[in-house]
Amino acid sequence: MLRFLNSLFGRVILALIAGVAVGLFWPDTAVQLKPLGDGFIKLIKMLIPLIVFCVVVHGIAGTGDLKRVGRVGIKSLIYFEVVTSIALVLGLALAFWFEPGVGMNVDPSALDPKAMGAYAENASKLTGGGFSDFLLKLIPTTAVSAFANGDVLQVLLFSIIFGCALALLGERGARVTSLIEDLSHVLFKTMGLIIKLAPLGVLGAIAFTVGKYGIGSLKQLGMLVVLFYAAVFLFVVVVLGLIMRVSGFSLFKLLRYLREELAVVFATTSSDSVLPQIMAKLKHMGIRDSTVGLVIPTGYSFNLDAFSIYITLAAVFIAQATNTPISMADLLTILAISLVTSKGAHGVPGSAIVVLAATLHAIPAIPAIGLVLVLSVDWFMGIARALGNLIGNCVATVAIAAWEGDIDRERAHAVLDGQAVPPQQQ
Repeated sequence: MLRFLNSLFGRVILALIAGVAVGLFWPDTAVQLKPLGDGFIKLIKMLIPLIVFCVVVHGIAGTGDLKRVGRVGIKSLIYFEVVTSIALVLGLALAFWFEPGVGMNVDPSALDPKAMGAYAENASKLTGGGFSDFLLKLIPTTAVSAFANGDVLQVLLFSIIFGCALALLGERGARVTSLIEDLSHVLFKTMGLIIKLAPLGVLGAIAFTVGKYGIGSLKQLGMLVVLFYAAVFLFVVVVLGLIMRVSGFSLFKLLRYLREELAVVFATTSSDSVLPQIMAKLKHMGIRDSTVGLVIPTGYSFNLDAFSIYITLAAVFIAQATNTPISMADLLTILAISLVTSKGAHGVPGSAIVVLAATLHAIPAIPAIGLVLVLSVDWFMGIARALGNLIGNCVATVAIAAWEGDIDRERAHAVLDGQAVPPQQQ
């Protein structure tokens, strides 16, 4: 029991219970606690651009061979687009089948517009204007402005170009690459410090929801959380399981091999916290260093399978909760925009709200202010997002390595079977 209370997950559970109690018995006070949830998300959001930059640049520069980067990169992008498209469609289908938001009857005009002001402003930078304007806004005015504005997609574009330039410099760029790697370690440690504030964020967000909308809102939100977890489980077992089987390996053996890292992600809701360990374990399996170094960091930005499910599921949930009818054109727009905006998120809590706001900003029919409804359960959905994203990226690395012929199959099977193997030789 003491270990549970001392764990981050245990403290989050206690904060959830306390938030429900405050919302039930002191609703006026509970509403005033909302800044705790907003502040926690803003703290995490401020690190996202720098983390994306460091992870992507180091992943590209670390390969050293742009021909291999190009070949593996193209195959990776094809894989990412196909698999994330399946995830997006799955989220839409389950939302319409189970209708988790039907019955909430929330009046969008009654929601506090200030609650999503910062998110809506940032989202409008991603999707304002027509589709051509959207593409042009992927290009920052300056490299610094992309970071200053917190525009994740612009940071991503700059990171890819910068990483390629470092790779072309070879030894002359080695010191910069090493510096970026060191900076990434500092950012991960900073993220770990902020994550410790999660119980306060959960307390404020859940207390506000219960105090503002009553305990009945938790039933609908609870259904959304359960449906999302079920969707991620279905996607991992069926879709990713099939991909692993086609690649010649077992998904469940891979999950057993990565059980320690998955446990850490479950507790921190951040796949960043295990990125070095994951890369080391995949290399130990017999996958070529350059393939791991490219696919994993790039996948952290481009291959967010569980996040893709979340985007479409949450968008339809908000429409249902606010009694907003959505047409087939709106659904196609959600899919089209989500294919782009889902690439600008990263596997840390908080970015989901910003990118979901960016998606909804392009669909005027759905009130973006409805994001306030899912804010209170975003932390718990973040657990499944981080786990699903991490598993998806590990499977992607194995699949692309098998596709490229960059994996020692005999060694990989031995490692996944739990057999002792000698130190890796590549």
